[in-house]
Amino acid sequence: MQAHDMRPSLVVIGNGMAGMRTVEELLKLAPDSYRITVFGAEPHGNYNRILLSPVLAGEKSVADIMLHTREWYAANGITLHAGDPVVRIDRKRRTVHAASGLAVSYDRLLLATGSKPFIVPVPGHDLPGVIGFRDLHDVDTMLAAARAGGRAVVIGGGLLGLEAANGLLRRGMEVTVVHVTASLMNQQLDPAAAELLRASLERRGLRILLNRQTAAIEGMNGGEGRVRALRFADGETIPADLVVMAAGVRPNVALAREAGLHVERAIVVDDTLQTYDPRIYAVGECVQHRRATFGLVAPIWDQARVCAAHLAGAGHRRYVQQATATKLKVTGIDLYSAGDIVGGEGSEDLVLRDRRGGVYKRLVLSGRHLTGAVLYGDVADGPWYFELIQQKADISAIRNQLLFGQAQALAAAA
Repeated sequence: MQAHDMRPSLVVIGNGMAGMRTVEELLKLAPDSYRITVFGAEPHGNYNRILLSPVLAGEKSVADIMLHTREWYAANGITLHAGDPVVRIDRKRRTVHAASGLAVSYDRLLLATGSKPFIVPVPGHDLPGVIGFRDLHDVDTMLAAARAGGRAVVIGGGLLGLEAANGLLRRGMEVTVVHVTASLMNQQLDPAAAELLRASLERRGLRILLNRQTAAIEGMNGGEGRVRALRFADGETIPADLVVMAAGVRPNVALAREAGLHVERAIVVDDTLQTYDPRIYAVGECVQHRRATFGLVAPIWDQARVCAAHLAGAGHRRYVQQATATKLKVTGIDLYSAGDIVGGEGSEDLVLRDRRGGVYKRLVLSGRHLTGAVLYGDVADGPWYFELIQQKADISAIRNQLLFGQAQALAAAA
């Protein structure tokens, strides 16, 4: 047996962005430390899930969003089992078992199982033509539906739902967005910015229904066939040839739970991304750290760096949660939201509204610090505001110019 085969075995469950970013960081720190085996449920290399919306909208191709081709795995000595998900973890024997029957033993295990779309549990949710918006297969399904034309209904007026709706609209479907609360993107936007966004999307041709509770999805042929309509709690129905569920995600924790790991809303990890089993780490949308779960890419990249350092035996890093920022990937709509946009006791708002110019800015201040920002129409200063939030910078000297952006604020302070 060759000496290098004596290296410990690292098995990664999940071939998505979080798992592969961790592997990339590990290869930088300690390239030959493990024999690495990766299991992925999808039948291809790792791609940028964040860019599924531009693929749907026709702005990017599948090749454009591939992060790691099969050649990359081979070049780095990584064994990839794509399209063969792990179905069981045996912690006693330190072995994972895949759907194909393949069993691989591990010294260290990395769980990067991500999340699943939340499928609203109404009658008809499992009819043909009702899908989530999570992977390349979903995009293919949506593109096939769009080629046939007809009417799409997107359930969920958050970031993902609006991106899906925009993509389907650009592919020639009639699209209605159904949202359960009174304003779009209510996690990231205040009502004033949400109202500007709604008006802009409606001008493009999207139909937006707010405060609507879906009661049932109806199918053809006595309800069993392909989807044909959506029924709301008040009895109103709207026609639908395709229903896209974009009402949030749920951490994918079944495997971890069955293996007896500590799971609450997600897999509980400490500041080193270690689970309660010291041989098992977890990163990404499947983890819960200090009561929080994660859906944006910035915190997940931080987790990958910290986890890789510990796997490499260079473990002096700790994962610290930071403020996050959000942008909407809809061409021609500029929207940026960062930090805490709700504000708390004693916080104050600075607001700039230019209705004719379609510009809205709201900054949330707490004492001498900027804690949140919502920008619509003019987002050029978004990254600068985000930096001020992250650095907890003292902004008292530039408070009066803050709304007018970096150039003016710094010129006034000079």
